[in-house]
Formats: sequence, C-alpha cells, structure tokens
Amino acid sequence: MWRILKQVARTGRLTEAPRVVTLGEPATDNNDRPTAPLIHQDLLHIIGRALSIRAVDAGSCNGCELEISALNNPIYNIEGLGIKFVASPRHADLLLVTGPVSRHMAEALRRSFDAMPAPKLVVAVGDCGCTGGLFGESYASCGRVANVIPVDFTVAGCPPEPIDILRGILAAVQRSG
Repeated sequence: MWRILKQVARTGRLTEAPRVVTLGEPATDNNDRPTAPLIHQDLLHIIGRALSIRAVDAGSCNGCELEISALNNPIYNIEGLGIKFVASPRHADLLLVTGPVSRHMAEALRRSFDAMPAPKLVVAVGDCGCTGGLFGESYASCGRVANVIPVDFTVAGCPPEPIDILRGILAAVQRSG
C-alpha cells in the first residue's frame, strides 16, 4: 500500500488542466487546433444528413476502441449531432476499422465491406490499422487494413485521440464529396 502511495506522490497529477472557453472566443485547444464542435459542424455541412458508422475491430488491443467510444461521451457527443454508430454494415456510410487484420477476421472484414451500400468509405484507425503496427504481417496477421480492403483515409496514433479520429472521418467524407 505504501509503495502505491509513494508512486502516486512521485508521479503527480496526469490529467490535463480544465479549459475555460468564453463566448466569442474561437473554439480551439491549447495547440490552436479546432475543437470537436467545429469539426461536427463541418462534417454535417459536407454530408447534409446523418452519418452512419460501422466500427469493426479486426484484431486490435482495444486501445483504439476506447478512444472511439469516447466519441459518444458528453465532451464530443457525436450522437447528439446526427453521427451515429450502427450495428449492421448494410446501414453504414463509413467503415471504421481498428487493429491489424487477423487471418480469422479477414473474411469477415471483406464481407462487411461488401455488405455496405455505395459509396463505400473506409477509415483505418491506429498505427496497427494503418501500418500493421508492431504485429506486422505474419502467419496470424494480414497486417494493415489496406492489405484486405481499400482504405480512403488513415488515422495514425497508438491510440489516436478522439479529436484526431473525428478529423479522419471528416477528411474521408471530404474526399468522397
């Protein structure tokens, strides 16, 4: 117990400081990047309707899934802005794929892609989805998502922040429209 308390005292607080945004101030973070509300407005302006996303875990460690699920929290609240996750690829406009594609998931990923209506958009999320990550290609892994299905946009990071995932979704939609 004492060892854990010493570790906490040595490490200190790891969370970021709260941001206060006043009315009329541009909605940017400390790095002058646009925040989620601006990205949501751009996304809805481009497609003009709700966007349905099907998320597929093709063999990841679930780090990227945690960041994707953060998109539904009160900070980003994409569901409240008309961007929703769906259970069936038949209802999806965009396929969000994470992880290196395991050999056992390759056929399921192809079938999900084939079941999507046209136009088909695919975003590979995380270093593993973009490049195969530390797993690469092996007897158990096909490597990156682009080795199995065509990818429109990649979002690098291990895991990428939710705001970067939103940017990737926006970039894929911009390229298609």
